[in-house]
Amino acid sequence: MAKYEKSIIGEFEEVVRRLQDDIENSGMSVNLVEESNYTSVDTKIAVRVYDKYFMRNGNRASLSLTVVGHGNNIFISAIGAGGGQGVIFNFSLGAEDELVAIVEESIENM
Repeated sequence: MAKYEKSIIGEFEEVVRRLQDDIENSGMSVNLVEESNYTSVDTKIAVRVYDKYFMRNGNRASLSLTVVGHGNNIFISAIGAGGGQGVIFNFSLGAEDELVAIVEESIENM
């Protein structure tokens, strides 16, 4: 499992849109599995779950993305999972790290 978290200042809808675009444009086999959006007064939450097929090791990895905005304060959490092989030994070839790195690069380039 891989994780990246960051707090930034920005406009919530723009951050979510930019992250979605960067993730979806990172490869043909990236799919948005499901999304959820919630607003309460001045707090907004966007949750996205993606998966990607990795041909090099023949498996899938998932990326769970949560973006929380309160005013212009934004918290981003990206968690990559899966991408391992085996039942007893969860040997990973870095697929979940690769997915989380897409989010980290997108945020660092904003």
